[in-house]
Order: sequence, then C-alpha cells, then structure tokens
Amino acid sequence: MLQETKLDLSELGELAEIIPSHEPELKVSISRIPVSELDLGRKIIPVCEPMLGGNETKYVMDCLETNWISSAGKYIPAFEEQFARNCGARYGVACANGTVALHLALATLGIGPGDEVIIPTFTMIATANAVTYTGAKPVLVDSEMRTWNMNVDQIETKVTEKTKAIMPMHTYGHPVDMDKVLEIAEKYDLYVVEDAAESHGAEYKGQRTGSLGDAGCFSFYANKIITTGEGGMITTNNEQIARLASNLRDHAFSEDRHFWHKYLGFNYRMTNLQAAVGLAQTERFEEFVQRRRDNAYHYTSLLKDIPGITTPPEESWAKSVFWMYSILLEDEFGLSRDRLREKLAEKGIETRTFFIPIHLQPIYFKTFKGERYPVAEDLCKRGLYLPSASSLTKEEIKYVVQQVVECRAQR
Repeated sequence: MLQETKLDLSELGELAEIIPSHEPELKVSISRIPVSELDLGRKIIPVCEPMLGGNETKYVMDCLETNWISSAGKYIPAFEEQFARNCGARYGVACANGTVALHLALATLGIGPGDEVIIPTFTMIATANAVTYTGAKPVLVDSEMRTWNMNVDQIETKVTEKTKAIMPMHTYGHPVDMDKVLEIAEKYDLYVVEDAAESHGAEYKGQRTGSLGDAGCFSFYANKIITTGEGGMITTNNEQIARLASNLRDHAFSEDRHFWHKYLGFNYRMTNLQAAVGLAQTERFEEFVQRRRDNAYHYTSLLKDIPGITTPPEESWAKSVFWMYSILLEDEFGLSRDRLREKLAEKGIETRTFFIPIHLQPIYFKTFKGERYPVAEDLCKRGLYLPSASSLTKEEIKYVVQQVVECRAQR
C-alpha cells in the first residue's frame, strides 16, 4: 500500500509560518443568488466557475445523437485546429488534462531518467510532477517580484550537462520574459516546454503563449478560461512533435499494424464529448480573454489606493489574461492573508492562497532540503486571489472590494 509522505511543519523551521492555514468555511448557502436581488450577504461568490451558454449543449447533443462519444469524432480535430490557431500555433494535440499535456510533451521530446528539467519552484505541483513522471529530476529556480514568474536570470546558473529542457510557467496568466529563456535554450541546445495552463490568450511581445517554445501545454479544467471540464492540449509549430505526441497519447498504435507498438505509449486521449465543449468554448475565446482583462482592470481601479495591497503586475511587453485576480498583502494592510480569507469567507466570498513552492512540498522536501527561494516564499506567505470568473459582474467586483475594505477597517 502506498504510504503518504509526512512532513511536520516543525521541520520547516521559520518557513512554517508561510504555509497557509486550513481552508476557511464559507458561512452562507452554496446557491448563487442573483446580485440583482441585492441580498449579497446571502450568496456565494466562488473564486472561479465555468462560463457556458454558447454551443456547448448543441455540440454535445450531436455527439450523443451520432454515437461519437469516445476518443474519435469530428470535434477533436476541429477543437485542436481552432484552439491552436487562437494560440498562434500550427498544431494542437488534445489530451486528458493539463498534467498529462506536460508529461506527454516531455515524453515526446525524449526526456527521461538521468535528465534534468529547470522549472520555477513557485508553481502548481503538476509542473514538478510531470517531470518526475518521466524519471527526470526537476531543478528549481526562484521567482522574480516584477512578474511573479520564474527568475530568468537564474536559469543559466542551474544548467548542467544533464539539463535537457526549461519549463517556464506563465503564472496566473502573465507571460514569462521569454527572450532570455529562448536565448539560453539555444545556447545549450535545450528544449523549451511552456506551462501555459493558466495563460490562454496571453501575449509576449505580440506573440501568444503556447507558440513561443518547442511545445506549449494547456489545461482545460473547469476553472480555466477555456474549459472542457477536464482536458488539456499541446500546441506546437513542429510537425514531428505533433505527430509523435498524437501517437503516444493513443497507446502508440502503429499506423501499419493496429496492435503493434514501437513506443511506450499512454492512454491520454480526450473524448469527443469534451472536445465538443472545448470547440464551443473556443468560439468565444476572445470574449472570455477580454472579460478577464476588463474585470482585472476594474478590480485594480478599486483596489489601487487601498494601503497595503499590491495589485497584479502587467509589464509593458506583456498582455496578461489575469487568469486569477491575484493580490499581495503588505504589513500596512493590518491583517494577515489567512485572517482576511477567514473574514471574506464569512461574507460568502471564496478565495485561494498562492501556490506553496515545490521545495516546501512534503513529497519534494527531502529532495530540495536546505534550498531557499526567498521571493517564492514571500509570494506564498502574502498572496491570495479573489473571485475571478469570466462571468463575474462589475457589481460583484464592487461588492468584493467593499468587503475587503470593511475587513481592513475592522482589524
């Protein structure tokens, strides 16, 4: 039986204080009551939710009525083509989820035991796990406060003869400063696999994430800008990568003999039902991206003058999609991040903390014991994100900000 990895917080020493407390309980009914009814204190504003209402039902019903419900059918190639085009890439390879997309991309590139892949420590656990699944070792770099992304100036210091790839993660929808990443990759003959799970539609110097490296990996979980419920996709401009990834996701069946396998493949397929939802979502791609950006700017306009709050960055060379509207709390705010979350939960406002860095995770702590990444640790300690769904209304945003202000006043 698999045993869990135990880590007593006392083992973290002074870093124990940055680990978030338990999730606060939302104190009101889980049902969503229209804001127009004004009883805002009696509803939940979730941190995120999917925005449906386009052609999703029509396309899913078509799958059911025609019996094309599994991993074949017209919606899979249609979704792949449309989503890849929206990312500025030539090819798309749909798969089961975003973690699978990362693993599949690395496997396609031949990453395996004895290899190293450079990733940020400030990321969702799937980034590191995907590397570990291949048998390779994740190698960590710190974040930079300017964008909250990986510190690109530290990457070259972590390159060794074992390094095979760099995996920049576009944190919370803001692109990494990719010129430096690509320069290092070219210098040392490394692959670049973008973890673009959170950055649908984000742009770096006019070019969309997912088209900048050898491969881009997206997630379509229900909280993502484009969703299929569960799902993922690899985007690439390299035909060979696309063809091999497509083969590997489907048990690596040979083209000439069905039950003949020349590679160790995976069952990482997306269903036609999921792709039907994805295609309907992608038809509204630009609308969803603009909604996220408009909501973020509205939040910032209301929060920017509140002492002790740092609003999310957007560099001049970047177009962030603000997947989650993320803030940092300074000492001047007067409340800790966890205490603010508790107070907002009492008002029916759901929030999330920032990522806990990889080097502090129980399953990786021994691997990286003694390593310190101060910027990532600081982000973990002070960061949270507010309700961020594309469907969020200006009235809801105003209510959330009002409650933040009241919490500060009552400190």
